[in-house]
Amino acid sequence: MGQVLHGSATTTHVIRAAIQRSQASTSELSQTYGINPKTVLKWKKRTCIEDRKTGPKQPRSTVLSEIEEAAIVAFRRHTLLPLDDCLYALQPTIPHPPPGS
Repeated sequence: MGQVLHGSATTTHVIRAAIQRSQASTSELSQTYGINPKTVLKWKKRTCIEDRKTGPKQPRSTVLSEIEEAAIVAFRRHTLLPLDDCLYALQPTIPHPPPGS
């Protein structure tokens, strides 16, 4: 199975490994692979060729309290309704539902 790259990825596992093995200068590698010198430096410093996960370690709502979020999750699991239907059903009872989500 092939590797999955995010939309902004400019390098593949093969290029990352080549950068890590290479003794060439940062500017030479940057020109060779058509990437930013900062990208070359990033991959030279790393010990693996996998992308690191970005984003929060514990995803949570920025709009809802933990109790509101738990109530919504429990409601959805219990009713098995689509998200839009859950939103319409819960809008009157939860004081700060996310607008349009």
